Amino acid sequence: MKAKQFAELNNEELAGKLVELKQNLFNLRFKHAVNQLDNPNELVVCRRDIARVQTIIRQRELGIAAEPVAQAKKGRRR
Repeated sequence: MKAKQFAELNNEELAGKLVELKQNLFNLRFKHAVNQLDNPNELVVCRRDIARVQTIIRQRELGIAAEPVAQAKKGRRR
């Protein structure tokens, strides 16, 4: 995922995504240890995604970046 796509998520979604990515990294490391990993580059990509999510979370804690505002659904007025 790109950093811009992560930045569009709110804090709760980012926390969930971080847990998901860490679990995925664990699984990839396990597969790598038993030589079942087809593409070792997946480890690198997963680690970088974790770093991106952690960076965005930290930026929001420091006030450098703001949480995205939920857009209201536009409906017809009668």
